[in-house]
Amino acid sequence: MPVTHNPHDGVELAYDSVGEGEPIMLVHGSALSKAIWRGFGYTKAFRKHHRVITMDLRGHGRSGKPQDPADYAMRTLVADVLAVLDAAGAPQAHYGGYSVGARIGFSLAVEAPERLLSLTTLGGTYRIQPGSIGQLFFPGYDGALGSGGMPGFVEGWEARMGRALDAQTRAAFLANDALALRAYFTQTETDLPVPESALAAITTPALLMAGSADTGRWEDSRRAAELMANARFVELPGRNHGTTLFPSQPVLDEWLTFLQMLR
Repeated sequence: MPVTHNPHDGVELAYDSVGEGEPIMLVHGSALSKAIWRGFGYTKAFRKHHRVITMDLRGHGRSGKPQDPADYAMRTLVADVLAVLDAAGAPQAHYGGYSVGARIGFSLAVEAPERLLSLTTLGGTYRIQPGSIGQLFFPGYDGALGSGGMPGFVEGWEARMGRALDAQTRAAFLANDALALRAYFTQTETDLPVPESALAAITTPALLMAGSADTGRWEDSRRAAELMANARFVELPGRNHGTTLFPSQPVLDEWLTFLQMLR
């Protein structure tokens, strides 16, 4: 497994690169890992025509896990993605991100548009509302991470949902470091939005997808598509935030068609 480092603070970043063709970078959501793309079939689908680069965000998977909230500022996460692209020898790449991966994508399109061939967001937003982490998981998530660790967090989330997590997601969550994830969530709650004026200046070809039951992100994705000059919004009927990526085929049908049109 290749690794690189953020050039500013030295945090180690784990990534994978498979296949050949135009690079596509895939970035997972909160408390998940790069394994989610392989587990749900995205890597297999994309590697037919692309070199697929996946990474573990800091605080996740096999990347470094600092425990200071300041280490998870959005500008630092953007620098992490650029460091992985550099290490993988990809001056430009298509970009796809789910949840926080989508927020990173919006920031990348503003700060380093020359690195992106296209932008695809899944369950994405360009802003984070206070209290949104508790709404997404469960109100006592911070205390659970501090006292019960990842098992306590997963137990609390499953109780909130009234069902067990799927095996892929459960394994990804349990593999996390609870204190690092707690620091990450603390910083996430304070992130500033990407200004709508900056969104309106993005010219990168973009596909923005969100579930009809993922109300806030549906609204924000649709709004971003209205503001951006070269973007299209696609609704994923009946999906909430947690089911955005799976089943994968309807998502891939839209995404692969979008990429094919850019060739």
